[in-house]
Amino acid sequence: MYADAAFLREALRVFQRQSEVVTRAHGLTPRSYQLLLMIKTARAGNGLAGLLELEERLQLGKSTVTELVLRTEKRGFVRRELDRQRQRGIAIRLTRSGERRLAKAFRALGDERSQLLQTLAAIRK
Repeated sequence: MYADAAFLREALRVFQRQSEVVTRAHGLTPRSYQLLLMIKTARAGNGLAGLLELEERLQLGKSTVTELVLRTEKRGFVRRELDRQRQRGIAIRLTRSGERRLAKAFRALGDERSQLLQTLAAIRK
């Protein structure tokens, strides 16, 4: 069991490190990549993610998510909109530039995702 735990931790760390290298090569930080990915896959399925959803999915505090959104917005990758579902709510959407940047990084990470999934499958057996 220790060996499985160590194997899993190693695989996760390798994936994380490769993700850092690839996302930076595409002009993103690992956190901004994760933010774009969570917005793209928003729970409502409409490409709009509220701040609370982002806090939950990214496992980050409110102030950290707010700052991350602001920095990413300044770079032109996301925009804030009024969330018509919630009174006084704000929703975040990807811009075209954000969509393109996410797509390039996502494609580049394909091999790393496949490798991690193979590792996870091996541990389950």
